[in-house]
Amino acid sequence: MSVVTVKDVQNQFGLELLAGKDGIERTITMSDISRPGLEMAGYFDFYTSTRVQLLGKTEVSFFNKLGPVERMDRMDRLCTAETPAFIIAHNMQCPDELKELADVRNIAVLQTEHPTTRFSSMLTNYLEGQLAPMTTVHGVLVDVYGIGVLITGKSGVGKSETALELVKRGHRLVADDAVEIRQVAKNVLIGNAPKLLNHMLEIRGVGIIDMMTLFGASAVKDDKRVLMVIDLEVWDPDKLYDRLGIDEEKAKIMDSDVTKLTVPVRPGRNLSVIIEVAAMDYRMKRLGINAAETFSRRLDLAIQNSNEKGIE
Repeated sequence: MSVVTVKDVQNQFGLELLAGKDGIERTITMSDISRPGLEMAGYFDFYTSTRVQLLGKTEVSFFNKLGPVERMDRMDRLCTAETPAFIIAHNMQCPDELKELADVRNIAVLQTEHPTTRFSSMLTNYLEGQLAPMTTVHGVLVDVYGIGVLITGKSGVGKSETALELVKRGHRLVADDAVEIRQVAKNVLIGNAPKLLNHMLEIRGVGIIDMMTLFGASAVKDDKRVLMVIDLEVWDPDKLYDRLGIDEEKAKIMDSDVTKLTVPVRPGRNLSVIIEVAAMDYRMKRLGINAAETFSRRLDLAIQNSNEKGIE
């Protein structure tokens, strides 16, 4: 799991720091956001102090109607040692009591011009992506016809060379060698490259190349949902490979199942074209068009007709 600080959120959304500058490095451990409306009214039985506290027009306007003693009491109870930060939406004016306690207790107070509901959705999506369970997979992630294809296989089998050919054919590279994959929801995997390897591709005999510099911004993508795994392996003449594609194999990545194809590699096979066709076939299957099942039905019908003619 990645670590997200209040400063990361500030930089991501361009927020203005109003108070509590010494708390800008506090870590955020939860993707859920709290809008402390009930707490403003004095009900703290279920106050989730470990969440980012988002104050909108409702919360701020209600707070401003309270008396001086109540205002200080509410803020004193809201500003706990584990509270990551306060964010004020709609560019609402920050209450003086919050500024005072935030500076004393080192809790950052940030401000955004976005409406409360919209910003809550934006921040939740960002935190869910950053705080999701993560694993690193050895392989290459490419965007082929809008399908995130994770190419795996033993070292030297030709993963990077295949990705290079796919980029030359108009597709996009997401990550090479090390792919960071986050599970943002059940069966929803988002892959990206580590910052150090972003937009880089390694070709043995050539070295490290910058794909964006060579092929332009349209040749790379920062992240992509992983929908397929294509495992490249050296051709084994004694192994039976799937020739129909009726049975769908699955790869397990964390708690998610992803469609997997095993593609044998030998001289003369154009892997980039095979991966393109595999991606297109994946899209067609999701639209309800399955060539393997169509062929199987035709074969069963032909056998049935043949048997009936034999009986006659």
